[in-house]
Amino acid sequence: MTDMKKVKIILSALVVMAALQSCKDKNELEEVQVPGPETEKAKAEKAPVGNPDDVKAEEGPFQVAKLGYAYDALAPHIDAKTMEVHYSKHYKKYTDELNKAIKGTDLEKKTIEEILGTLAADNKAVRNNGGGFYNHTLFWEIMAPGKGGEPQGPLAEAIKKDFGSFDTFKTQFTEAATKQFGSGWAWLVVTKDGKLAVTSTPNQDNPLMPGAAVAGKPILGLDVWEHAYYLEYQNKRPDYITAFYNVINWDAVAKKYDAAIKK
Repeated sequence: MTDMKKVKIILSALVVMAALQSCKDKNELEEVQVPGPETEKAKAEKAPVGNPDDVKAEEGPFQVAKLGYAYDALAPHIDAKTMEVHYSKHYKKYTDELNKAIKGTDLEKKTIEEILGTLAADNKAVRNNGGGFYNHTLFWEIMAPGKGGEPQGPLAEAIKKDFGSFDTFKTQFTEAATKQFGSGWAWLVVTKDGKLAVTSTPNQDNPLMPGAAVAGKPILGLDVWEHAYYLEYQNKRPDYITAFYNVINWDAVAKKYDAAIKK
């Protein structure tokens, strides 16, 4: 065998070995599992959950209402982290800012219903924060673990009378919550003539405020701001609305109905 042939054989062997090593390296690279970034929901689920009883508003006439149940009590319909952030951050902030907005004014001596019912149109600080305080206080009250279903007694009769059926009410309420553009609320209210009506409001407005499209006493409210559902449902607001029916405390709503029609 000539020296030239030996060189060619050696070169060919080196090429084959290099190719095999390349394939081996390629296969090894393909088998490496690179963890993807955690989703916001996954991060939230790992975050510690506190105690709602520890939440206190700053000094002022209005205090945060007791939640009455643990942050995780409404799961899986409303997740614990959303409840914690919603109650301890957003709700507390509205309460603190309301107290600041009315400090040193005659509004300090009024109830929240009196404040909102006679609200000046240009008083944005009280409108936004007073509405946020009132709306959320009602929201916590009309939810509870292990609830849902349908109302009973006089409230059930009134829903049937004014809407035709409970299913018709649900359809109208769901539509109001779904079609509320941007942030806002859906409401079931007792109007001045004692009838039930469904409506919606933008931002932190509510049917107590002057100029409301449908005026009345709210007895049921659903928060459709994104902070109320985005960790769990992202852009799927209709899924959140459907889940809400599983946590409505109809006993609490019925008590509000009874109080409203007696006034």
